[in-house]
Amino acid sequence: MKTLKTMAGLALALGLGFASQVSAQQTLKIGAINPYSGPLALYGTEVTRGYELAVDQINAAGGVLGKKVELIRGDASNPQQGIATVEQLATKDKVDMFMGTYISGISLTASDAAMRYNKLYWETNAVSTALTERGLPNFIRSGPDGAAFATTSANVLRNLIAANLKKDIKDLKIWLESEDSIYGTGIVEAQKKLLTEMGAKIVGIGAHSARSIDLNDTVLRAKQAAPDVFVQTGYVPDGNLLLRTFRDQGFKPGAILFVGTGDTPETLEAIGPAYLEGVLVIGYPRSNDVTEAFGPGNRAFLAAYRAKYKSEPVAPQGMAAYSGTLIMFEAIKLAGSVDPEKVRAAAAKMDKPESTYPSGFGIKFDKNMQNVRAWFTASQWQSGKMVTVFPQNAALPGVTVKPLGRP
Repeated sequence: MKTLKTMAGLALALGLGFASQVSAQQTLKIGAINPYSGPLALYGTEVTRGYELAVDQINAAGGVLGKKVELIRGDASNPQQGIATVEQLATKDKVDMFMGTYISGISLTASDAAMRYNKLYWETNAVSTALTERGLPNFIRSGPDGAAFATTSANVLRNLIAANLKKDIKDLKIWLESEDSIYGTGIVEAQKKLLTEMGAKIVGIGAHSARSIDLNDTVLRAKQAAPDVFVQTGYVPDGNLLLRTFRDQGFKPGAILFVGTGDTPETLEAIGPAYLEGVLVIGYPRSNDVTEAFGPGNRAFLAAYRAKYKSEPVAPQGMAAYSGTLIMFEAIKLAGSVDPEKVRAAAAKMDKPESTYPSGFGIKFDKNMQNVRAWFTASQWQSGKMVTVFPQNAALPGVTVKPLGRP
């Protein structure tokens, strides 16, 4: 109860003071599009837990637009299924709007399908830059995009990895690898551009299916290029497979940087703490591992998560989804509607500095309705735990970067 009151207080502080009387018959139905089955179901569920905690908070504060909010899950484990799920939720379940998504390829097709019904699609987690570059009139993204992943990657390589390897960025040999959808390849394209401008040496670029069952050829090619740093952008299954293949082949680059994955208990269980020691991961800020000044409300989120789900967060995507949902409700309140045009107009006027929300986000949307005040952090595996090491204002006091090489 104390946690619920704390989060309700945060809602009021963020301007989410909704009507106090809500009729049980009046509901705002939101279709939550994520993979709830298949190999990525764990993470689609984790994103939705962030939504659920925000909805609990909003409903405790009175709802939105005088209505109680109801989340309706829409299972989509691939892009084609995303279309069918949106159609079902729009026609059968009569949802008022949509939100998502753990996978960029699903967000691409699902948001386009939602547009056919003139329904708002609020994106919290999918990061492909292609999603906002389309200029789809019903699409808004509150979280960071692939460009933010690429920018954070380049900054970590220049300001953290190069220094620890005692090299200038211009002398750093880098291999860029990714899964082969619009998510991974888009980030690699942006990484290549930024790193080339910095003068870094890109010694190889590779792409593989996120559903690969054998990545020996990928690792062999990288070994032959002898990079100082191996950078991987992908999902949990292919990331874990890459690390196992590194270990099996004795591949030991000076540093390993994972982008968007590699920071979950599943990876720790699959690879073990000894081999993971020193691996760097760029991802969403973690609720138990960033300062309150960087992400105000992150401890309240963690307490609410533990109380509701009786466990620790599975992955940091949940808190990013939670922060994005709070931003979404503010925009809806300002718009007085879930009509896509009205919400876009209201969101375009929002202006809050970074470190306003638990994930460290602020709010400022560009012309394509991409929030440009949402960023990632970098963490490092240290003694079987993830420890935030970048940027400095997010890291807890006393944190230092451990050696980067493989044992």
